[in-house]
Amino acid sequence: MEKKLLILLIFMVFLSPIFGVILAEKVGYHEPLDIAASLLGLKEHDIVNYHTPFEDYSFPGLGPVAGYIASGLLGVAIILAIGVIASKLVKSR
Repeated sequence: MEKKLLILLIFMVFLSPIFGVILAEKVGYHEPLDIAASLLGLKEHDIVNYHTPFEDYSFPGLGPVAGYIASGLLGVAIILAIGVIASKLVKSR
């Protein structure tokens, strides 16, 4: 992977909590599906409980901003790994 692209991805991951946590709390933003669920009287986990330790872009033991960054880094790493594996599989054919 090109070094500049990787630096940009990491920069964006570290920038994301500004919009996803800090500013969202300041303006009172709520996800549209969360709003629809509350209007219907549904509570979280009423329908599906995924039993994941990484709920709502958080990591156990980390604050909201650090958890958001860790979640972003984990997500980017997973997607990059899938891309590298797929690329190697295609090249081997």
